[in-house]
Amino acid sequence: MRHFQLVALFCLVIVSTFSHAQDVKGGKDHPLISRYTDSQLIAWHTVPYAEIKPFAMLTDDIAQKKKLRRDFAVEGELTELYYQSPKGRTALEVQRNYEAALKQAGAVLMHSCSVDDWGCYSSGGPATQALLNGVVPYNQQIGSHSTYEAFTNLSKNLRLSIFKLSRGGADTYITVYSMDVPTDTKTFGGRASTALQIVEPKVMDTGKVAVFDVAKIASGLSTEGKISLYGIYFDTGKSDVKPESKAQLDEMGKLLKQNAALKVFIVGHTDNQGNHETNIALSQRRAEAVVAALVKDYKIDAKRLMAKGAANISPVASNSSEAGRTKNRRVELVEQ
Repeated sequence: MRHFQLVALFCLVIVSTFSHAQDVKGGKDHPLISRYTDSQLIAWHTVPYAEIKPFAMLTDDIAQKKKLRRDFAVEGELTELYYQSPKGRTALEVQRNYEAALKQAGAVLMHSCSVDDWGCYSSGGPATQALLNGVVPYNQQIGSHSTYEAFTNLSKNLRLSIFKLSRGGADTYITVYSMDVPTDTKTFGGRASTALQIVEPKVMDTGKVAVFDVAKIASGLSTEGKISLYGIYFDTGKSDVKPESKAQLDEMGKLLKQNAALKVFIVGHTDNQGNHETNIALSQRRAEAVVAALVKDYKIDAKRLMAKGAANISPVASNSSEAGRTKNRRVELVEQ
């Protein structure tokens, strides 16, 4: 099949002369895998370091049958690319080209199904549960809602494939998801949509976040009335405090025990990715989770703590870059 080229360390690079003049600004193909020939890149999303669960969208029955863990997670660089095929190409044809190229490159097919297969994936489908892990910024898509319009629930002939590509002792997970857009859809009707999710293992840069000790926290409260803490961790979109947060919680607990009269707000902050109302609720739940941990594990009187969710209304950096968004995702301790 010549509609598709795979570019990898062990493959010959095939140079395409097709011009992608209509691509979304700033977007480009992933160096590992190219687009279906003459497709248009309508949206893109990258995260330098993220946690992704490639099998989370599968139903329990399918996961158990194929011995795949829905809670299995990969940490590394995330790339999401959203394409529209040229007119006259169907989702099935595009999907089969991707599958053939990936298999030829040595990738192992972990799961494949269509919307007609019972239990193909759980409610909502991979477009909402896996491929749209956070809203694509408007400046990274053609039209204000291009990804949703191209991957609507009304689309037909949905195809899903999840591959594992092993290179240099590391496993890259590639999800390919194609569908035919209804002909009456305003912008992309009558064309096939394909979304690629690529998660490449990556060693996290360490030493970038310091756990503030009692003295540092007390100084911040004394001089500014608040302090931002970055040593409290949550999974994307979730509010459970992760175990690696213990070091920072220990210092917060010590401060509150040493200063029995101190009352504080625990304020959760997010970046601007996603729906604002959703982020308000998420930041509130995260703040409440920190309060619960301080009360349960450190025996701090709940009357001294008040949880508040601020979402993205009080950024400390621009949300236009991942570095800025990282700074904005924080928990603040604010003196009452």
